[in-house]
Amino acid sequence: MPTPPAAPLLLGNEPGSFPHSVLAERHPAIIRQVRDSFPYGPGPRRALDALLANCTRGVVEPLPAGAHDRDRWDDWGAASYAGRSWFDLPWLWSESWFYRCLLEAVGYFAPGAWQGVDPFRPAKLRELDAPETDRELAALDALADLPPADRDRALLAGSLWGNRADLGFRLSAGGTGPGAAVPDLVADDSDAFWALLPGSGTLCLVADNAGRELVPDLLLIAHLLEQGRIDRVVLHVKPYPYYVSDATTADVLDAVRRIGAAPGAAASYGRVLWQAMTEGRLVPRAHAFSAAPLPFAELPGDLREEFASAVVTVVKGDLNYRRLVGDRRWPPTTPFADVTARFPGPVVALRTLKSDVVTGLDPATVKALDAAEGSRWRTGGTHALIQVNATCGRPGPE
Repeated sequence: MPTPPAAPLLLGNEPGSFPHSVLAERHPAIIRQVRDSFPYGPGPRRALDALLANCTRGVVEPLPAGAHDRDRWDDWGAASYAGRSWFDLPWLWSESWFYRCLLEAVGYFAPGAWQGVDPFRPAKLRELDAPETDRELAALDALADLPPADRDRALLAGSLWGNRADLGFRLSAGGTGPGAAVPDLVADDSDAFWALLPGSGTLCLVADNAGRELVPDLLLIAHLLEQGRIDRVVLHVKPYPYYVSDATTADVLDAVRRIGAAPGAAASYGRVLWQAMTEGRLVPRAHAFSAAPLPFAELPGDLREEFASAVVTVVKGDLNYRRLVGDRRWPPTTPFADVTARFPGPVVALRTLKSDVVTGLDPATVKALDAAEGSRWRTGGTHALIQVNATCGRPGPE
């Protein structure tokens, strides 16, 4: 299937745009948050101050000569982008570069006392330990009495909506009915998702955020394994702290322990997850490409083979959606099947809308959303989608 003509890449150089606000406002706020979260010494504090000035008013500078991944980042674009403003580069690249530079500033990779210390860990743990997590886990007690199809739907909705606690386990993924002019769920291929699970094989799940967003992902995984909907799950996480709250292996372990320590039905989900990990039926995977500033169209060979051999790959969250379809100004009615045609196997996107990138919507839905909310529906996290391409990576008819 031919891919559609490429839409313009998203850049951060348009004042008033969402990408510009992330680079100009959100990144400085993150630096200040990290600076206040740890008693860093003079060296890291100076480095954070320098990063604040550089990311807002400076240009891309190479990583230190001794950085373990300098060659990799040069291949990913740092060599060609050196000397250019962060705002004039592809937004996906600038965002990823920011987090790599932030880790450099706090000494995450360098030998010393701060090596391997996640600068976002305090915020992650606060969210994981919040009372809202207790309420979400307590809601599992009511699921046991539901018909299987309703239980499936509730756990999928929890994974889709993530940390919107009031929505985590409701039986409908939208607060408005299917005939509403402005639905919460703007695309719903959930039936196609369940049809992709034959009761055997491996499911890959490309994780998004840690904390209260990872918990419902893990609950869905436990449900799929326990109910025999799949044999094995490979959970793709980030190899190091990234995008503030993206999940690492350490975050997975924190969440599994949190689920297992809860009272009621949650504890049984925790036991399923723990046992599945010990038996190799739930496998965390932290590939370097998971933190690359590149779209999935540039997957390395080993990941292409892995996703091609999976029954289905579930891509969670906004950032992973941008990498899946390309971080471009697609017309929202661009067919999802077209922009994911080159993915190596069947793929499912579960995502709340928190950036401008969106594809696969019905024209009437787009018109209603634009009329009711302007452009806010694209970035506010109040709408979500479930999209499936079951045929990508498979040869077409002769």
